[in-house]
Amino acid sequence: MEMPKPGPDHARLTRFVGAWSGDEQLSPSPWGAGGVAIGRFAFRVGVDGTALLQDYEEEKEGQVAFRGHGVFIVDPMSHDIAWWWFDSFGFAPDPPARGRWDGDTLRMEKHTPRGAARYTFVLDGDALRLRIENRFAGQDDYVEFMRGDYRRMR
Repeated sequence: MEMPKPGPDHARLTRFVGAWSGDEQLSPSPWGAGGVAIGRFAFRVGVDGTALLQDYEEEKEGQVAFRGHGVFIVDPMSHDIAWWWFDSFGFAPDPPARGRWDGDTLRMEKHTPRGAARYTFVLDGDALRLRIENRFAGQDDYVEFMRGDYRRMR
């Protein structure tokens, strides 16, 4: 099998590359009371251009309260974007969130025994908006869990 080469979908992911910081609003959930936070992302390309690597930290009241690490790839079979997420809570990242681009918006979904989540990343130059909606086990509808507005710092 010939090794896949990064293509147009990989190039679209590189638009995230850089350091980002911004304000977040979290809703109450099983993981906490919610409130305001500052979120910071660092995105970089890895694995010979076939993956986008993401580091994240959330600051509340001057202290880092949460950390995460993400890995985005373009599935060579389906061309979906797949995103594995590892974080301070320690849940296994399987299955990955999956989605596709819609213009400048990357929409993804994930379903686990704990519930389902929808992720919406909207890129506009040096501005990034992220919205996370959850539907926990036993709920009928999705509810907003987190909304963040970030600016590229470098």
